[in-house]
Amino acid sequence: MAPAVTIATNDNVLVGDYKEISHGPKAFNKDVEIKGADGHAPAAYPHYLPTWVGDKSYPPLTPFEHTEHALSADPAFPSLLPPHVELAHLSPKFGTEVRGIQLSSLTNAGKDELALFVAQRGVVAFRDQDFADLPIEKALEFGGYFGRHHIHPSSGQPKGYPEIHLVHRGAGEAVEASVLESRTSSVAWHSDVTYEVQPPGTTFLYALDIPKTNGDYSGGDTAFVSQVEAYNRLSEPFKQRLEGLTAIHSGHEQADLARRKGGVVRREPVANEHPIVRTHPATGKKALFINPQFTRHIVGFKKEESDALLKFLYDHIAYGLDFQIRVKWEPKTVVVWDNRVTAHSALLDWDDGGRRHLARITPQAERPF
Repeated sequence: MAPAVTIATNDNVLVGDYKEISHGPKAFNKDVEIKGADGHAPAAYPHYLPTWVGDKSYPPLTPFEHTEHALSADPAFPSLLPPHVELAHLSPKFGTEVRGIQLSSLTNAGKDELALFVAQRGVVAFRDQDFADLPIEKALEFGGYFGRHHIHPSSGQPKGYPEIHLVHRGAGEAVEASVLESRTSSVAWHSDVTYEVQPPGTTFLYALDIPKTNGDYSGGDTAFVSQVEAYNRLSEPFKQRLEGLTAIHSGHEQADLARRKGGVVRREPVANEHPIVRTHPATGKKALFINPQFTRHIVGFKKEESDALLKFLYDHIAYGLDFQIRVKWEPKTVVVWDNRVTAHSALLDWDDGGRRHLARITPQAERPF
C-alpha cells in the first residue's frame, strides 16, 4: 500500500499523511520493534522490519513485455480449486476467501489459474499460507512469475530485498497521532503506484503481525472496491462520455512527502497519462482507472470541469458499499488482488498501539489500454 494519501484537484494538491507506512528512519523505533515494549511483543518477523540503510538510487523504469498468464489458464481451475478447497464468496460479484490450497505449492498451471481467478473475483484472501515463513527469495520467486517486480521509490524494505514493499505501523505508535486528530476517517481509496507507465497487476500482500483487541485479531482490516462494478453501474450515455478520456497520474507528491519526513526517494518521480476506463486483457471487462491518491486531472479539461467529473467518480466509488468488501486479517493470510480493476484502503480503527506489519509483492503488468 502506498505511503501517503494525496487528494488532488489539478494544481491544488493537498497531501495528507494518514497511511500506516513508515516513511523513513525518523518514523521507526527499531529497539521497540526488536525487543518489544509497554506490553507489546517483539516483531514476529524481524527480518521483515523496514530498513533504509544502504539505500541506493535506481534509474528510470524501462518498458517491458508483460506476459498475461491468465490468458493461458484453464477456466475450470482444476489446479487452483480442486474439490477439497473451501470457497466463501465475500459478495456475489466481488471478493472470495479460500482455504485448503497452499499457494507456494502451485504449479505454473495453478499460477495461471490464480491470475485468472483473481482477475475475475477482483480480490481473494487465502488463509493458512506459508508465505511469511518462506525465505524471502522464494516468496519473490513466486511473485515474479506474474510480472516484473516493482521497487517502491520511498517505502521501507527488508534488508537486501528492495522488491518487497512494507506496510508497517510499529508497536506503540498511536493511530490518532497521525490520522484521527486531523481527520474524521482513515478511509483513503487508492490503487497502487498508478503513476508508473506499467502499473501493477496481480498483487500479493501477506500478514506478518496483526493488531489484537481483547485477545482477538481485530483492527486494521483492508477494504476493497470493485472498479469493474463501479463502471458497470454508470449509465450508457455516461460510459460513452468517459470513453477516450485520459488522466494524469503523478508520483511527485508522494516523493515530496517522503523527503519532508526524512525518508528516501530511490527513483525520481514520474507522471504518466492513462485512460480513465481501462480493459482487462484476460476478462475483457472494463473498469474505472482513477484514484484520488495519484490521479491529478483529466487531459484536455479545464480545472473546474476536471474537478467536477473526478469528484463525482471518487464519490461514486467511495459510496458504493454494495460493490465493496472488507478483508479481515489473521495470521498466515495472503490477500491477492488485481490492481488493474480494484482500489483499496487500509482501515486504521485500532488504538491500543498494536503492531500492523504486512509485506507486499508487486508485479507490474501491461500499460493500461
